[in-house]
Amino acid sequence: MREDFDIVAVPDADMPAVEAIAAHYREILRLLGDDPSREGLLKTPMRAAKAMWFATKGSRQDPAEILNQAIFEYAGSKMVVVKDIEFYSLCEHHILPFFGTVSIGYVPGGHMIGLSKLARLVDAVARRLQVQERMTAQICEELQRTLSPRGVIVTCSAQHLCMKMRGVEKQQAVTDTYDYTGVFASDPSLRSEFFNLISR
Repeated sequence: MREDFDIVAVPDADMPAVEAIAAHYREILRLLGDDPSREGLLKTPMRAAKAMWFATKGSRQDPAEILNQAIFEYAGSKMVVVKDIEFYSLCEHHILPFFGTVSIGYVPGGHMIGLSKLARLVDAVARRLQVQERMTAQICEELQRTLSPRGVIVTCSAQHLCMKMRGVEKQQAVTDTYDYTGVFASDPSLRSEFFNLISR
């Protein structure tokens, strides 16, 4: 692996792609009216390319493979909730960050999942060019498909830099999305219980 002191290492097999991305960043800097050869920008194209490679690593991950690493038998039937899982993503419309938290609840159907895998699932779905609405639905769908619980519910609360630093420039706007399956769709009281739990 090759690495700089301030950059996450990139596997050698990925370096040709990262170097090609850096070349494009160099040209973008020139087209923006700056000088890529000036001292402050000399390493910027490669740093930006490595940062983008890391920020989109979810595009090269399989969420189901992540979840399947830690599925266990479970005889209980009560709700499992992991709340406030932080995430960072990139808006696919402007390639600007959006970030916030995801909360996940599920009612086991004979199996449970290692708690850290829920956080890894969020990262795998978030770290790609995304929109919040689809991201929320994909997390819900992946957990339902892989674990086959009695139901899944996912909420996401996020701030979008494409709304803060450009466009409407609204600094306080927060977007909330949610999706659910199974018993959460058929039982409003179960949804209420979940929302009460995550609001504590």
